[in-house]
Amino acid sequence: MNKNPLKPIAFCAILVPLFFNAQQKKTAGTVNVSVTNDLSFKRKEVVSIPASGLKHFSQPSLRIKNKETGEIMRTQWMDYDKNGKADEFLFQAEVPAKSTTRYVLFADAATKEPQSQKIAYSRFVPERSDDYTWENDKVAFRTYGPKGQKEALEGVNGSTISSGVDLWFKRTEKSIINEWYAGHVKTPFYYHTDHGEGYDAYHVGNSRGTGGTGIWKNDSLYISQNYVKYNTIAAGPLRTVFELSYAPYGPYKTSEVKRITLDLGSNFSRFDIRLKSEKPLKNYTVGVTMHDKKGEYKINEKAGWISYWEKIDGTDTGSGVVMDPADVSSAFANISEVKDQSNVLLVTNAKNQISYYAGFAWEKSGQISNIQDWEQMLNRQAEKIKHPLKVKFE
Repeated sequence: MNKNPLKPIAFCAILVPLFFNAQQKKTAGTVNVSVTNDLSFKRKEVVSIPASGLKHFSQPSLRIKNKETGEIMRTQWMDYDKNGKADEFLFQAEVPAKSTTRYVLFADAATKEPQSQKIAYSRFVPERSDDYTWENDKVAFRTYGPKGQKEALEGVNGSTISSGVDLWFKRTEKSIINEWYAGHVKTPFYYHTDHGEGYDAYHVGNSRGTGGTGIWKNDSLYISQNYVKYNTIAAGPLRTVFELSYAPYGPYKTSEVKRITLDLGSNFSRFDIRLKSEKPLKNYTVGVTMHDKKGEYKINEKAGWISYWEKIDGTDTGSGVVMDPADVSSAFANISEVKDQSNVLLVTNAKNQISYYAGFAWEKSGQISNIQDWEQMLNRQAEKIKHPLKVKFE
């Protein structure tokens, strides 16, 4: 896991090391790039090249293609600190098990990149109070802001006080955020009904949802309220990145800035969290709700993940959190008779920062058929953390 939150590129980028050939000629011609997968399963992931290694290219004209097939790849430039200068160049690599795929960088503004309805995307949603919602071609999530908190305190129907992470079940690969919220404007809570593309069937309340945080002390979980500020860094199409800030809470007066990254093709959002506390922080915790406790929870401290498998509206769903096992202090299921207080919890050794992945899979999406499929997804995510794709110039 990255340990330096002061560097905006590494802090939120997927951990992909880049190896430079010192003898590489910096010309305006083509440059060969290889992406190597050391694991025993096929991977299709967004990878990055630091912009500093591409200065000899004109940014608007830079393209990349698969060397073997000639396929032109979709790309995205990232400016994490929003200073007007690109930090990274992204593309989605597809690499068979134990193999290397080669790509070619070239300059040709006349070559058009392919367009697709499959995107990573996020935005602030003023038409539904002040939700913040994010999605890709696999999954969708949302959480709640200060206006929603105020409305909840005033008794407005449908408003929520929660720093938990809500899940939206998709069974289409296209973007649905704008469509579902537009439906909500015409028919309140339109997205609670499946109109053929999925729906919001997941209850978060003041539970941790999937990936919400807190402080464990004296057999109690202290949690923040809704986010107080948001900052959209990149809306997509290959990677969406944004930050949510939370006011101080709990026994150590802990404030959080959560940088959340979701890449195209991934079932897991990455959370990179910066923490400040008035007193030394202990037992910073990440959780997954167990709802009515009729499902099956599992803890794998060795691999660094927790999971909950349950039926929602009669359909199987797996949700979970994955982190570097070195960051895990302990893990357990907190069983409570109080509504929304039963969560599977990972207690971390975080002091001022932590990183983890939180995500899910829904049976009706066609991505999983049983709990074994879901646990394989968790284990593979853990392997990806340990063995990122290797990108290098050749």
